[in-house]
Amino acid sequence: MIYRHLSGATVAVALSLLSFPSFAAETALSGGDTAWILTSTALVLFMTLPGLAMFYGGLVRSNNVLSVLMHCFAIACLASIIWVVGGYALAFGDGGGAQAWIGGTEKWFLLGIGPDALSGSIPEILFVAFQMTFAIITPALIVGAYVERIKFSAVMMFSGLWLIFVYAPVCHWVWGGGWLADLGVMDFAGGIVVHVTAGSSALLLAKMLGGRRGFPKELRPPHNPGMTMIGAAMLWVGWFGFNAGSALAADGSASMAMMVTHISAATASITWAFLEWRRYGKASLVGIVTGMVAGLATITPASGFVGPVGALFIGLSAGIVCHFAVEWVKQKIQIDDSLDVFAVHGVGGALGTLLTAVFATASLGGMGLAEGTTMGSQFGVQVIGVVAVLAWSLVISFIIIKITSATMGLRITDEAEIEGLDLGSHGERGYDI
Repeated sequence: MIYRHLSGATVAVALSLLSFPSFAAETALSGGDTAWILTSTALVLFMTLPGLAMFYGGLVRSNNVLSVLMHCFAIACLASIIWVVGGYALAFGDGGGAQAWIGGTEKWFLLGIGPDALSGSIPEILFVAFQMTFAIITPALIVGAYVERIKFSAVMMFSGLWLIFVYAPVCHWVWGGGWLADLGVMDFAGGIVVHVTAGSSALLLAKMLGGRRGFPKELRPPHNPGMTMIGAAMLWVGWFGFNAGSALAADGSASMAMMVTHISAATASITWAFLEWRRYGKASLVGIVTGMVAGLATITPASGFVGPVGALFIGLSAGIVCHFAVEWVKQKIQIDDSLDVFAVHGVGGALGTLLTAVFATASLGGMGLAEGTTMGSQFGVQVIGVVAVLAWSLVISFIIIKITSATMGLRITDEAEIEGLDLGSHGERGYDI
């Protein structure tokens, strides 16, 4: 089916192509589309390296900054290898009788994918690379939940198993022609596939790992908010490749996705800063950039389906809901999700997925729902998608955490935690002062 090789521009756009088989059969390589997805691939990798690494690195203590950079870099390398060996085949391959649940094995090691093979109007090998950058950043997002207290070996084992058993199946369900795609779930660039999976798994891992020393009363502030802001700015720019690139074409859909992404990020940033100012009398740099990330995560599933009006409301909702979700996780249920992965990405991704059903409607400036679909029925489908992926992520992550704990162990010693992971795990210092 055509939508098997479409990223976030999934069901609505893909199904429209199915009604024009002659057009689909004549699709040829587009130089413009190829150039844009080449650029988008570089932008999404730029989000992780160095964007996410610096964003997270500035938020930890100075004796743990290198460990965060190491985690992001090592996960990028590991995920790349796994994607080539079998991850892509599991996510986007033909699963035969099991197609609704998982891909097949015919494209393991990318066998049979030559430079002339096409996926739509771009080379399939470029589609593989573009999707690989999504597979890189998704487990890297979870880094923020376990900083300053986890073994490096546990990071690698958990991330590798998680990519295979959580990310690849969900990616197939939504973007690879699986059961959620058949159901009609709308997830343009990863609200469910990326943010719900990473956010929910992060919360569980943080709970099972336990909090940092002194949590929740004796935690040091971020050691370098300036580094965090620079990393956040890189994320903002890179996110254009993430969302607009998911159109898989250099066209009006990509243009609108880029615009609404920017609007949501800006609106959520101002909303978060305003809430801080009203509640505490000051608006912080860390706060405003965290709001930006919340706005980006929340618009992600909706970015190809909504217009500017929807982006404003989604950004406003992200700034409010994710702001209070941070407080709920840290103070109410007291889970040390250190850098707020669940509150920002998990809650944001789920919120944006649900709001897609509302603001995708033509009456609210969106691109319109599929023929015969109402706002209510689409909202129900979106709920099913969020709940199913949330449940899968939690159950499989629990098993992976237990396996990792039994084989590698999860947590470093108290002495190593006091010393910091930079020296304790990597033998280096971030600063020689």
